[in-house]
Amino acid sequence: MIDFDNKDIKKKRTLKIFIEATRKLIEEKGIEKVTIRGVAKKAGYNSATIYNYFDNCNQLIFFASLDFLGEYSQAMPEYIADAEDEIEKFIKMWECFCKYSFENPKIYYAIFSDNIGDHPEILMKKYFDLFPEKLGTPPTDLLPMLLDPDLSHRAAIASKPLIENDFLQEKKARQMDNMITYIYHGMLTLMVNERIEYTSDQALEIISSQIRTILENAICCHQK
Repeated sequence: MIDFDNKDIKKKRTLKIFIEATRKLIEEKGIEKVTIRGVAKKAGYNSATIYNYFDNCNQLIFFASLDFLGEYSQAMPEYIADAEDEIEKFIKMWECFCKYSFENPKIYYAIFSDNIGDHPEILMKKYFDLFPEKLGTPPTDLLPMLLDPDLSHRAAIASKPLIENDFLQEKKARQMDNMITYIYHGMLTLMVNERIEYTSDQALEIISSQIRTILENAICCHQK
């Protein structure tokens, strides 16, 4: 993928055109209908030009999908603001993430599960470096999590305060993080492949209950 910097106004403008065209196609036809040719036509460029900016279509979809991720990133601070303690904050972090995931499962699958042919952490950082307005102004302590496309890393960052406040030992926290990450991936994949008929609200209610149970059991084991 070509390198960008904020000083290169022309390349940045062209990149925005391709990302916006892709987002419009996702909204109009669905993420599975996006092609390089379709994006080029929508943007008013030829297909060859897109390959000067992106290695493949999945990479382009990844960048466009991050536009949707910005909505979640901006909502997170308010969502967790009324948490009474670190336990409730942890649960609310996951609830917020799952809420937006299950409302747009194919988008979140493209970001956190699909093969994009490059290092997603580099691409995500590059995207928000170029378009910081999409991230909003979250608290500094949330930035490492919001900028990491690896769910295992995000989970570890979210559970770190539970370790620091002696609710969990690190080994038990990692086990808990893995369990939550796996059930999240499972629910998301089932929704993407239409193997279940849950609404986004129903899926969120189920996952939230499971997360709370996993956390309570982990804390209970730690206290024994």
